[in-house]
Amino acid sequence: MENERLNELAKTVLDAAFRVHSTFGPGMLESAYVACLLFELAKAGLAFRTEVPVPVVYEGVKLADVGFKIDILVENELVLEIKSVETVAPVHLAQLVSYLKLSDRRLGLLINFNVERLRDGIFRRVNKF
Repeated sequence: MENERLNELAKTVLDAAFRVHSTFGPGMLESAYVACLLFELAKAGLAFRTEVPVPVVYEGVKLADVGFKIDILVENELVLEIKSVETVAPVHLAQLVSYLKLSDRRLGLLINFNVERLRDGIFRRVNKF
């Protein structure tokens, strides 16, 4: 997927996230935000998968069942990590970067819905972009 198309996809996803956050604000469980975001992505006609396993390859051996799962993979390209936490920790961002590298995807968004202004809860990470 070319960079421009990937950026437009990210914008569409963020628009959907802003709609969800403007309806509920902070304070809900992550699972509720995920359900509402998936509803919005479906309305936008986007293909997505949830809880996508991410295998680890170690010394040439694919270790598929190590527990890594992408929250939402949009159009088989954009990695979404959804949170509803008080503070995004460095480990949350490292997790997103790891998912990008392990899945060989180029763009990921961490969206923390538990903030007053959603723009303060959006983190963008790239891999070979």
